[in-house]
Amino acid sequence: MKKYILLAALLSLAACNNSNNSYDASGTFEADELMVTAKANGTILQLNVEEGQQLSLNEKVGEIDPKNVELQKEQIIASMDAIEQKTNSALPQIQVLQTQISGQSANVSVLQEQLQNAIRERNRTANLVAKDAATKKQLDDANGQIKVIQKQIAAAQSQLNILQQQISTTKENVSIQNRAILSERKPTEKKVEQIDEQLKNYTIESPISGMVLTKYLNQGEFATVGKPIFKMANLEVMTLKTFVTGDQLPQIKIGQQVKVLIDAGEGKTKELPGTIYWISSKAEFTPKTIQTKNERANLVYAVKIHVKNDGYLKIGMYGDVKF
Repeated sequence: MKKYILLAALLSLAACNNSNNSYDASGTFEADELMVTAKANGTILQLNVEEGQQLSLNEKVGEIDPKNVELQKEQIIASMDAIEQKTNSALPQIQVLQTQISGQSANVSVLQEQLQNAIRERNRTANLVAKDAATKKQLDDANGQIKVIQKQIAAAQSQLNILQQQISTTKENVSIQNRAILSERKPTEKKVEQIDEQLKNYTIESPISGMVLTKYLNQGEFATVGKPIFKMANLEVMTLKTFVTGDQLPQIKIGQQVKVLIDAGEGKTKELPGTIYWISSKAEFTPKTIQTKNERANLVYAVKIHVKNDGYLKIGMYGDVKF
């Protein structure tokens, strides 16, 4: 942001020290001007600003064609989809293993039922042996049958554990494989974020609240990075730049309230309050049209005064100051 003065400061410092004058210094009003430049290359699709138009902070006023960047984004998203398709799913293998687990669980249930029947049969045979109604061999056979079934149940339970472990192993292996594939996705996602940030540069916005002073480009023209689109300034608070002599310097200080006088027409003046916010620490030669060598030798100090704009103040307007 830079200060831009439309007219040179008008001073008659020697005359200002005369007791007959009604002011102590004179100067011109200026404003903080901002050049809004293009942040991207492309054709301006839309630009809704006109000189003298009042804009709000961050107001969208135009757009630069973002087609090329949008195409880049589409290509990156397509590559992300391709990466996604490379990933494996453990679901088909898990479904097969779960089917086997269901079958094995059913087998265990059948064997447990057979075991209960064999135990009942063994108990019945044992009672018969006690009554000499059955032989010892029949009891041994019954006990042997129970042991066979118990071994079958143990084997079936072991198989169930193996199948459960296979499911866990399958999930882990697929996860490891996919992790390597998906590691390619993160850098690609970052590229999409970068593209999204670039796309913001294709929107033309007002960086401050203020008035459009000059328009440099129009809709349909080609913008390049750094090329001015329009110039604007905040005119709510104007700056009156004036100069004082070394003799006047002790009379003023930063933060001091002063009276600012402007022409109100018909020989009348209008008084506005102002505040000194800057005093130069270095002297300079009087910045005005010089007629004599003595006037060129006068050293003065620049002073800047904030004045709230009531709507009448314009850039380049003259103003007088009473300290």
